[in-house]
Amino acid sequence: MSIMTSALIDTSERLREVLNRLSSKSVEDYYNPYQMFEWPQALPERAWWMSPELTTTYDTEVARELSEEQLYRLSKYESLNFYSLNVHGIRELLIEVTRRIHTVEFATPSEFFHHFIGEENEHMWFFAQFCLRYGGKLYKQPRGGAETIPPSDAASLLVFARILIFEELVDHFNAKMALDDRLDVTIRKINQIHHQDESRHIAFGRELVRLLFDGFRERATPEELAQVADYLSRYLTYSFESLYNPQVYKDAGIPNPLEVRRRLLDDPRRAEFEAQVFRKTNSFLTRHGLVAVGAAGTGAVR
Repeated sequence: MSIMTSALIDTSERLREVLNRLSSKSVEDYYNPYQMFEWPQALPERAWWMSPELTTTYDTEVARELSEEQLYRLSKYESLNFYSLNVHGIRELLIEVTRRIHTVEFATPSEFFHHFIGEENEHMWFFAQFCLRYGGKLYKQPRGGAETIPPSDAASLLVFARILIFEELVDHFNAKMALDDRLDVTIRKINQIHHQDESRHIAFGRELVRLLFDGFRERATPEELAQVADYLSRYLTYSFESLYNPQVYKDAGIPNPLEVRRRLLDDPRRAEFEAQVFRKTNSFLTRHGLVAVGAAGTGAVR
């Protein structure tokens, strides 16, 4: 990161105000996750484990071919895949934030990074607990999405933009499932707690990404700006498509899981679903010029 960008972070009164407010809120809202959750021996099988509107088959031809029993079972494995994605995503963001804590470039947000790292570590623990207790495994991390960044000094910008995209995706699900009384209380609770913490992380992430991009844009060539925009557009698609896991369809007992995934990605519902999930994210990215209007989510990062 350049000296110019570091100076933008160090001198931003708005960022300092955000960091002070969010750090205080982290202290006020602190909880012990190891004492907070009461894990039942099992969760009801013939029930929704994820809000049906958030499942990848909702309102598609595939869903209309499945029985209610199959849809319940599919929601279980989609739920486990979603929490597995959280575990993998949190592990990556912890690595990247830890690399930057108490460095010269990120001296100003380092105090908040301590809260961020602690909270995300606890999130990873309770999501992994859920998967291992009720699914007996974590789904593997999907391929792609973490290839070498474009050749420029945009490394930190892209790291924190990716973290923001990941957090906004999962928070869309968390916010809805936290309030869905069709779900078991354990499922609602882990989503509610995560949403509570992620609202702070997203507020911080938006402010930091905005500052990092302002600094990058000052010195970037048009080609470098286009590379960043293309990368983020593809990362949005990769993140969204990671919800469509063929192993989930296989575990739910649905034949031809790869074909099912293809059909779901080609279904008209997919575009509508993606637009819903990333409505706020796309608005932020386009408003600040990180991606072109209408360009978000145009192809997966491979």
